[in-house]
Amino acid sequence: MSTDTGFTYLALGDSYTIGESVPESDRFPVQTVKLLRDNGIAIKDCIIIARTGWTTDELSAGIQEAGVTGTFDVVTLLIGVNDQYRGRAVEFYKPAFTLLLERAIAFAGGHSDRVVVLSIPDWSAVPFAEGQDRQEISARIEEYNKANRKIAKKMKVHYLDITPSTLDAANDPSLVASDGLHYSGKEMAVWSKKLADILHNILQ
Repeated sequence: MSTDTGFTYLALGDSYTIGESVPESDRFPVQTVKLLRDNGIAIKDCIIIARTGWTTDELSAGIQEAGVTGTFDVVTLLIGVNDQYRGRAVEFYKPAFTLLLERAIAFAGGHSDRVVVLSIPDWSAVPFAEGQDRQEISARIEEYNKANRKIAKKMKVHYLDITPSTLDAANDPSLVASDGLHYSGKEMAVWSKKLADILHNILQ
């Protein structure tokens, strides 16, 4: 079911937000909207600005290209894994992430309490990481997440740590999408449940 009435939700990100290798209905923003509706919150279909492979600067350019205007009742931001994958220093990520978070807050009408930052999943546990230094990947993701958590706290937005559950993929293949790299709808349902709880409190 879709609707043209109710609250508005903008989701900004990369492959994790667009739901690479899963059906549209399994994307975490789409699952979140469904959960909110099931709990009596009238909310429109989410607008997603995300693409597989996007880094912070590419998301910034993508937002510009999308030409989205106006404000939204809630905004989520999940970005950084491709900066990490390309070997960029966390010192490069910090200012780029800060700019994106400032834009997210602007999209929320200047209300930082209507923005949620999601932590970067730890892809060291998925099959794609085989043959690579999983410990190094995990350490770098943790470094990036320490940075985005600190920035989120400073800018007074909500922070949702989804990283711990993504490590369960090491022992549960059903949590991994068919490409062996991204996450299945089952894993994203875990994120959606937690996110829906936060958004429900914001919107009720």
